[in-house]
Formats: sequence, structure tokens, C-alpha cells
Amino acid sequence: MLPHRLSHVTHSALYLALAVTLPIVFHQFGLGGRVFLPMHLPVLLAGFLAGPVSGLVVGLLAPGLSSLLTGMPPTDRILLMAMELAMYGFVAGIAYRRLRLNLYVALIAAMIVGRLMFGLGLFVLGLFMNIPYTASAFFSTGGALLVGWPGALAQLILIPIIVASVERYRHATQSRPAPSSA
Repeated sequence: MLPHRLSHVTHSALYLALAVTLPIVFHQFGLGGRVFLPMHLPVLLAGFLAGPVSGLVVGLLAPGLSSLLTGMPPTDRILLMAMELAMYGFVAGIAYRRLRLNLYVALIAAMIVGRLMFGLGLFVLGLFMNIPYTASAFFSTGGALLVGWPGALAQLILIPIIVASVERYRHATQSRPAPSSA
């Protein structure tokens, strides 16, 4: 069994790799990232299954690494997405693993805080540069919900199923006696 810290690094690397590759798969089938939010799934899973630090790190690194390797997301969205996704992963981990909130409550809290962070990022950037899409436009036109609702729905369905499955597997493998070497 891996030492505890190495296990977290390994899991974080797995979720980061998924956050880079999953959008590629979606784009191959013509499913846009802004609609289906494929990068969000691994970041949320990192927070739920590996903890808040893993979720934060994966969320911060995924947009930049993905853009560097694949050209997605566009460079003008990297900072905003990094802020949003970092909050997704961090809040998911804190709410679920540390505060022990219900999985759905933790997931919805993470989704709300992440979208608020995206809006805050738009507001702050708007103070320093002329951007075509402001925070007030983002929230008043429903940009926080309307475009990505299929992805949010997928998160609400898939994340609880995956987290419950992984936790059942972990529990089953931890409760088995170690094989003897006799």
C-alpha cells in the first residue's frame, strides 16, 4: 500500500490527467466544453475522493495544463476557469470530507461557490481591462446557469454514483484480511 502522501499525489495526478483528457473526448464528439463542463467532473472527484487540497491543486492546474497541451480552454479563460475549478474541488473536499455534509449538499455548495468565483473573477478583471463579458452580464443573463446546465445535470447524476462506488470499493478492500505469505 502506498504511503498516505504518495497516495494523494498519485490520485491528484490521475484526476489532473482526466481533467486534461476528458475534454478532448467530449470535443471529438462535438460536445462543447462550455455546455457539458467535462473538466469539472475530475476536479470535483479530486475534492470528494482525495480531499480539499487535491481538489484545489487539480482545479488550479487543469485549465493551464490543458490549454498548454491541447489549446483548450482558450488562453483568455484560463485564469477564470482556474479560480472557478479550484473552488469546485476545494469546497467539495471541505464540505464532504471535513464538514461531513451530505454528498448532494456538498456538491451543490461546490457548484455555487465555483460559479460565484467565476463571476468574481469577471468582476475583478473588468476593473483592470475592458472585457466583453462582465460579471453583471454573467449573472443577469443566467450565464452562470443557462449555458452549462447539461454539464451541471451530469455532475448531479454522475458524481454521487462515482463517489459512492469508489467508497464502497475502498470499504470492501480495506475490510478484507491481507493475504498471507505462508
